[in-house]
Amino acid sequence: MLELSPLDAQHRALGAKMGAFAGWDMPISYAGTVAEHTAVRERAGLFDVSHLGKVLVSGAGAEPFLDTQLTNRMADLALGRARYSLICNEDGGILDDLIVYVIAENELLVVPNAANRQAVFERLAAAAPASLDVRILDWTTLAVQGPRSRDIVEAMYPSVKGEGYMRVAREGDVVISRSGYTGEIGYEVFTPPELAVETWGRLLSAVGDAGGEPAGLAARDTLRLEMGYPLHGNDIDASTTPAEAGLMWAVRLEDRAFPGRDAIAGAAPTKTLVGLRMTDKLIPRHGYEVRAEGRSIGTITSGTFSPTLRIGIALAYVETGSAGEGDAGEVDVRGKTGHAVIVKPPFVDRSPK
Repeated sequence: MLELSPLDAQHRALGAKMGAFAGWDMPISYAGTVAEHTAVRERAGLFDVSHLGKVLVSGAGAEPFLDTQLTNRMADLALGRARYSLICNEDGGILDDLIVYVIAENELLVVPNAANRQAVFERLAAAAPASLDVRILDWTTLAVQGPRSRDIVEAMYPSVKGEGYMRVAREGDVVISRSGYTGEIGYEVFTPPELAVETWGRLLSAVGDAGGEPAGLAARDTLRLEMGYPLHGNDIDASTTPAEAGLMWAVRLEDRAFPGRDAIAGAAPTKTLVGLRMTDKLIPRHGYEVRAEGRSIGTITSGTFSPTLRIGIALAYVETGSAGEGDAGEVDVRGKTGHAVIVKPPFVDRSPK
């Protein structure tokens, strides 16, 4: 049985194409992926991302506790700040990537991917001392993304005026962070479920007034791929290490222990995540083989048509040392040879900051 967003009826009333995603029935698109993608890049889009997990860790010592579980340091994370991190197994494989928000004194909101919500909760709950409370929240999450998002959100929530990237504020029962998954300036708005319909309606009206529109998970995927953001289950998973995924910037090895620390510190990567920009009209997709000079060197993990660039782009793991930035590559597209160049993402010139 698929879980439903508190806004399920609103999505259907808008004519959304619904689909299963990580155990949820979520809007995949409304007006169409390209139109929604373009609205976010040029104006604004509103996403319902309530499928994302919300795990609250509260009590004195919550930050030092998370230091024992996550790859990135949390003990120095100040009130009103947010930080990206990984949670790994003992072999250094990535169980999930997530963001931690300090939303109040001794209250940290951990937001994992939807498919990993229960696993992350169980891991933290099992390891937490009795002095800490670890619980899953049923909050709704709405993302306003795009160059006009600042005006939209600041008008509705004055407390976030001038809020910097990866900062978070609280206004009544609503938590608002300057974060997102699109590469544009954006905000994520967390509300208790009883405020979901009202908040969606107000934001949707404001986004429409700014020339934007509601956007589904298909556009969210093309937007994140243009930025080279990894998707857990595709580009990173329990068999992938931070070094292989190019995510060592989210790892702090010094002066502490956490699951996977020694493996991460000692292992040499055998594969490397790279970007592929097609030089012909063929579109790369997940699972397609990557070759160099006729030899198989890797596999595409995420691939799509870029609405911004109007070409095919992809992320792929290749054998470490087999290809570098600027090198030519080939993609087996259903028996046809596609031509590409190895690039370092992002594929588009954007910044969420």
